[in-house]
Amino acid sequence: MIGDVKIMDIDPQITERISHKIEEKGGFVEKERILSKLKLLVSDFGIPAEEAERTVTNEFLREQNLSSTGRQNQDVSKIADANPGDWVTVEGKIVSISNPPSPSIAQAGIIADDSGAVRFVVWSKADCPAFEIGKRYRIESATIDEFRGSPSMKIHSGTKVTETEEEIPLMPKPEFISDLKPGVATVRVKIIQNWEPRHERMFQTGVLGDETGTAKFVTWKDDSNVKLEEGRVYNIYYAGVDEYQGKISLNLTGTDIIEEEGASIEVSGGNATLSGSFINMGPGSGLIKRCPVEGCNRVLNRQNFCPVHEVQSKFRYDLRITGVIDDGTKATNVLIQRDETEKITGITLEKAIEIAENNPLGMDDVFMRMQDVILGRYLQCRGNDLEGTFLVKSCQPQSFDSQKHTQLINRAHEQEEVDL
Repeated sequence: MIGDVKIMDIDPQITERISHKIEEKGGFVEKERILSKLKLLVSDFGIPAEEAERTVTNEFLREQNLSSTGRQNQDVSKIADANPGDWVTVEGKIVSISNPPSPSIAQAGIIADDSGAVRFVVWSKADCPAFEIGKRYRIESATIDEFRGSPSMKIHSGTKVTETEEEIPLMPKPEFISDLKPGVATVRVKIIQNWEPRHERMFQTGVLGDETGTAKFVTWKDDSNVKLEEGRVYNIYYAGVDEYQGKISLNLTGTDIIEEEGASIEVSGGNATLSGSFINMGPGSGLIKRCPVEGCNRVLNRQNFCPVHEVQSKFRYDLRITGVIDDGTKATNVLIQRDETEKITGITLEKAIEIAENNPLGMDDVFMRMQDVILGRYLQCRGNDLEGTFLVKSCQPQSFDSQKHTQLINRAHEQEEVDL
């Protein structure tokens, strides 16, 4: 059952009304075809029966070149004005096409006009001609719903799609990170930090920001991937904006990206502070090997194996620390990159490589030496607090604080009592 309407519960009078309207205009459609269309819209797409009636009526009237007395979807709507629950007719330009996430979807992407942009999905059963990037289309009788908090346009079997030659001027204005909401947006940002991709389909992920704040970004693999470099400024057109647990993230897959050479942005944020005792050094810390394939940067295992590009003999070395800092109230995961790792441990990348190559324990020796230096040490860090992990930009040792130390001991005793 969909929308509390069972497939066989469609009122026979709906079929009769549609048939009568078509005959009044001088046409004829078999009632079995009418009922089949109604069932498709109601059962497959969850469209309310009254909306399905209007859609099927207009579709058969168009099919037989008969005029319709209704005005549904005849007036062109601005994309920025479309809200979940609306039936719309829009005219726009296809600015992005992405890989369909499901066999039930023929195409997915972004369409834009001079007011804004919206994500769209074409159902496989819609029998719609394939959209092409850069071309302009008139889309009639599409539905707007909500997916992960942002509007999404659905193109179904009752939607009419026509390619148009009409020129649509598109001049998207960048939005500030602090003003973003779920949907589609154009931004001017600086790449703050690239992270190691955690999925084989992921091309790049990290943190970007502007004068008003920072956000996580991700790019999934497709034929148009562009590697974004740390410290550089980019104009990114029509990025997908998602929200999860109150935090905004950007999907850059399929976007148009233009670098502003020589430009700089004073990024707001990255000034969160974290002070406490370093209580745990996690695996993957110390001297690590990274995949040298452009756009990958994944950490290799002990056999120099990359989960995407397999064995890599020409790896490159790097330093980092993953671990936990406890401030006496809560424990926070931290990630410290090479520059700060060298500063707080006193071990440079060159020194770490020398240790690994000249000691029986190899890279494990580097891990243990760093652990001896940092474990239990009080640190004050600045950086970005994102999704439960504190990304350290700078880190300074602190003097011993007996009060904080006492708080940590008390917490440990309380946890032991809970465990018992």
